[in-house]
Amino acid sequence: MCRPSEFDEYAMKYLSYVLYVLVVGYAVYSLMYETHKSWYSWILGSLVGTVYTFGFVMMTPQLFINYKLKSVAHLPWRVFMYKALNTFIDDLFAFIIKMPTLHRLSVLRDDLIFIIYLYQRWIYPVDKKRTNEFGQSFEDSSVPPAVPALASPVADIPPATTLLEDAQDEEGDKKEKKQGQAGKRTAKPRKDE
Repeated sequence: MCRPSEFDEYAMKYLSYVLYVLVVGYAVYSLMYETHKSWYSWILGSLVGTVYTFGFVMMTPQLFINYKLKSVAHLPWRVFMYKALNTFIDDLFAFIIKMPTLHRLSVLRDDLIFIIYLYQRWIYPVDKKRTNEFGQSFEDSSVPPAVPALASPVADIPPATTLLEDAQDEEGDKKEKKQGQAGKRTAKPRKDE
């Protein structure tokens, strides 16, 4: 079975072909159908389009890896929450602030990737055989879990009355031991006897 890094390389190889075609196509379209003040503004606009396209291409290998492995276990929840928060903030500012159309399209691109990822998270089960970001597997019995799922740390503590009784019993045992040792040293008969 292939590793995620191999799928990542495979996806980036073919997505880079798409990147080149889109960048060249956008640059030609911009040159033919849009007005520019100078060649410099055309080059700058084409490079901005390249950056937005590159951002799209860099986000899609994760979807490809999820599809090939039929699992989303390798993407930690912290990273997922970061992407969700980032997408929400981008959407908010895309509607509030006046910005170029190309940037608004890039925000929709992020939403599309995020919706596809949510769909993958819903349909693919978590592969418990795969190791997580800490090198642990859910089905590996040799690696103890970080926190037991159902164990309560409070359940192992005995009640206070039991602790008090145990302490009193220990003190009584110590006193009896001392008295027994003291009686062995003197070994004098008592007058009562």
